[in-house]
Amino acid sequence: MAAVSGQAWKIEYLAISMLSWSFRSLLIALVGVVLASCASASSPGPSGRIKNSPYVIGDIQYVPYSVDQARYYDEVGVASWYGPDRWLFGGSEITANGESVDSRSVSAAHKLLPLPSKVEVTNLRNGKRVVMRVNDRGPFIHGRMLDVSSRAAELLDFKPEGLTDVRVRVLRVGD
Repeated sequence: MAAVSGQAWKIEYLAISMLSWSFRSLLIALVGVVLASCASASSPGPSGRIKNSPYVIGDIQYVPYSVDQARYYDEVGVASWYGPDRWLFGGSEITANGESVDSRSVSAAHKLLPLPSKVEVTNLRNGKRVVMRVNDRGPFIHGRMLDVSSRAAELLDFKPEGLTDVRVRVLRVGD
């Protein structure tokens, strides 16, 4: 009888171990499916990449909006512009989205919007509106919400002043 109960214990232990292994495998597969679906849901553009990971500049950590939060973004603030001398002041020739900086393109930098995002920017001083692509991070100057390219500043008609009050409304997240 002792041999039978010992054998039964081994069979029961083996069955529990197999069940435990199967459960673990199922759980790992389920987590993988969930993560894969999250990745595809937040990557709607043709490039398949939305950049909204937290980052640190100086001692400040910035946590960009989720794709869902950004879709409803509509804020008023101060915009500045950057030109070809941008990298003389510590900037890079590459945007945070990995693209070459082109001050003649109609683009912008924002601290918290996912990259890329398509926004409508309205100059509140003259009513001019321009649709542009947010493909960089910044401006990192207190009180400023948006940094636009030289060409965008021309189209919004605030280049001589350097700063203006704007309304920024997200039209689309992703390319």
